[in-house]
Amino acid sequence: MSAKPKATEAKVPVLKGQDAEDAVLEYLKRMNRPFGAVDVSANLKGAVPKATTQKILVALAEKGEIVQKLYGKTTFFVANQANLEDMPAEKLATLEAEHKTIEEENKTLAAEVRTATAELTKLRNTPTDTELSAELDRTAAAIEKARARLLPLRSGTPLVTADELAQLDSEWARWRSEWVRRRKIFITYVRPLFRPRSRRFWQMVTDSLTPQEANELGEELGVEYDTPEHTALEKGSFCMPVQVLGKRRR
Repeated sequence: MSAKPKATEAKVPVLKGQDAEDAVLEYLKRMNRPFGAVDVSANLKGAVPKATTQKILVALAEKGEIVQKLYGKTTFFVANQANLEDMPAEKLATLEAEHKTIEEENKTLAAEVRTATAELTKLRNTPTDTELSAELDRTAAAIEKARARLLPLRSGTPLVTADELAQLDSEWARWRSEWVRRRKIFITYVRPLFRPRSRRFWQMVTDSLTPQEANELGEELGVEYDTPEHTALEKGSFCMPVQVLGKRRR
């Protein structure tokens, strides 16, 4: 298959004579900065060939329309500043006033942008209608649940009788005493015969076991160590009253 022909850009018409000279001079005045012949020709999109541009620039420099300056081996051309239009004081004042007005408008627009940005951030953080509806449903369900729990109290129905409270206190004292007794046995230091120092009871039991076997035995026997929550509970007001335990077993 034959390759597709590449799209060719529209060619710029080549200027000649006075048109070429006017184009080069107008470009230098408009840009008002130094250029070489190659740059001028390239920036004019080839409307004036490089060789022609060089000749035009030299001719314009001889006429005094532009100034030719040599830096090393490179020649630059710049518009003759003496031929440029001076800025009248009135026009300069008008431009300065216009500049000040535009600056004030920019400040006003910047303030409006900041306000709009803050409002947009607020709107983005606001729940949508769907989210608000779901939150209202959850709140209504929580209210109904609380009302259901309050209903017996409002009707005057006792939730726990005096006998039930006494039974709970008795069970609490019984099982807490049992827990204290077993815990004391577990953490008591014992000095076996022919041993130089005392060791805890559980340490004696698991002395011949590996750490993994000791952990497995503890899980099998249901051994649970005190957590920070247990320690805080024992030191709290709930366990402050000292209860007299039964006689120690012999």
